[in-house]
Amino acid sequence: MSTAAAVAHLLETLDLAQLGPDRYRGISQANSWGRVYGGQVLGQALVAADRTVEEDRTAHSLHGYFLLAGDPANPIDYEVERLRDGGSFTTRRVTASQSGRAIFAMIASFHKYEPGFSHQTQMPEVPGPDDLPAMAEVLARPGSRAPKTMQGYYAKDRPIEIRLVATDRYFGNEERDPRQCFWFKVRNPLPDGAGLHQAILAYASDFAILDTSLIAHGKLMFDPHMQLASLDHALWLHRPFRTDDWLLYVLESPSAGFARGFSRGAFYTRDGQLVASVAQEGLVRERTTHFVLK
Repeated sequence: MSTAAAVAHLLETLDLAQLGPDRYRGISQANSWGRVYGGQVLGQALVAADRTVEEDRTAHSLHGYFLLAGDPANPIDYEVERLRDGGSFTTRRVTASQSGRAIFAMIASFHKYEPGFSHQTQMPEVPGPDDLPAMAEVLARPGSRAPKTMQGYYAKDRPIEIRLVATDRYFGNEERDPRQCFWFKVRNPLPDGAGLHQAILAYASDFAILDTSLIAHGKLMFDPHMQLASLDHALWLHRPFRTDDWLLYVLESPSAGFARGFSRGAFYTRDGQLVASVAQEGLVRERTTHFVLK
């Protein structure tokens, strides 16, 4: 699949079909994991909610729970419940289901533009994306300990390019401070529209966030001895942005325990604007325990 085709497929994935009033259906992207990528469900659920909201307001937050692993071979149905339509805020509940069973539930809030106080934390000083290697290039270097499945995943033409700020963890299994950051953007220019770019950011916000909790233990995502699954996800959207321009994703994991890892992150534009914040808790389990997530 070419880069252009990969980007077109991403946009197709986020362009839901309408089944009826406040009901939508989405397709899933094929992958080697045997389950639907969580960021896809986040993005599609946000698109479904946005379709029912007046054009004068955009999403400012969402809070979702992953209930069951989705089957990528089957479509996902999204039902939107209109909880509130206020003068400034609009609130929606979205339930995603397959075969009559809920796999994901989310509440999203939308806000009409209004001026107000403004401040933010500063973006860390890191090299710019033009000075950094692509993810696929790093994982393919001699000495890389990235699993073959991980190398194969990033070797394909993907719609979103990732450039790593630090690469040491892919060449040694030392336990490190659980922090990482990388630049990313959609490879081709995108149409305007805040809703589309917010949905793509929701999609990308599931990248590596759970993986961050593994850094403290010398582990990697795609490790066949690990069982990982997103449990809940919260995203706050602070300022306008475009996902076809570089964004810096800064991640840290303050805590892990009892087979759960917690991570949080921030998104910055190239000129240092903080545009979004995210938090997630996920299942982090070594497969030797033989538990099954149901």
